[in-house]
Amino acid sequence: MTVAAPSANGASTSRTAAPRTNQRPPTALEFIRRDEGMPTPPPASEPLAAGFTAEQVAALAAPLDRAKVKQREQGRGRVSYLEGWQVISEANRIFGFDGWQRQTTSIHCVSQAERSIGAGHRPGWGVTYIARVRVTVAVHGGAPLIREGSGAGHGIDVDLGQAHESALKEAETDAMKRALMTFGNPFGLALYDKQQREVSSPEARPLQLAAATSRPALSAQPPLPSAAALPPAAAAPADPGLAELDPSTIRQLHTALRSLPAPLLAGFTKAFRKRFQVPEDAPSIADRICQRRHHDWIEAFLVSHRLVDAES
Repeated sequence: MTVAAPSANGASTSRTAAPRTNQRPPTALEFIRRDEGMPTPPPASEPLAAGFTAEQVAALAAPLDRAKVKQREQGRGRVSYLEGWQVISEANRIFGFDGWQRQTTSIHCVSQAERSIGAGHRPGWGVTYIARVRVTVAVHGGAPLIREGSGAGHGIDVDLGQAHESALKEAETDAMKRALMTFGNPFGLALYDKQQREVSSPEARPLQLAAATSRPALSAQPPLPSAAALPPAAAAPADPGLAELDPSTIRQLHTALRSLPAPLLAGFTKAFRKRFQVPEDAPSIADRICQRRHHDWIEAFLVSHRLVDAES
């Protein structure tokens, strides 16, 4: 088959895709679809239609990993932020190294003044720049998506040239982050919510890894976990995201996932495995859907899918 490969400038070139093999065992949801006579989902990298692939949609809808969030003093409080290199790394991971580009459309020095620096009050300079950056993302079967953002940068140094360089770089990076932020949580959108409900808990990953190694592989019809069978410490975790789901909620989630289009179901499965560190040798993810954080992540995925359908 022939697929469109986005180039760095947003154009598309055609190339013949190499044959793909699916070596992982089918999931429980795939077993159910097979029993109902539904076709086996194609690879997750296949686009749903015109737009992002199912895997990209899942990545953009996923909660922000708290391990990537930094904090700094600002004014009388602390603010959370993502470093510029981290945002670029996420864009390369989700869109592809040749699937997006940024362009600085304007940049201006708005302030330059002498000032004292540090406790020793050394003579130096303070410089401020403002910048506007345009981010262009290539999508399958449609026009590239264009987002813009504005940012400011401040440079303080005893050397005037160094102060200008620092301010200019910071302004460009700040503007780029604001443009990419509009694509979703991985680029910092979750940090604009003061409660940070779409930022993962730092305790979630080690506990999930421990649970993953202790859960047996299940067949096509996995038994639903029961909160009553859990030890007291697991039944009432300190982190609300680790609270066990009741069987009826798990059944509702399974039903909602079975109703997804085949390509989106495949994308969901791959993204869930990556997000919650499901071991590669685990034949099913159905038994892994058992905690509140799983429920919230799936809800965000389904909402994002509905928004994509409404725009197409």
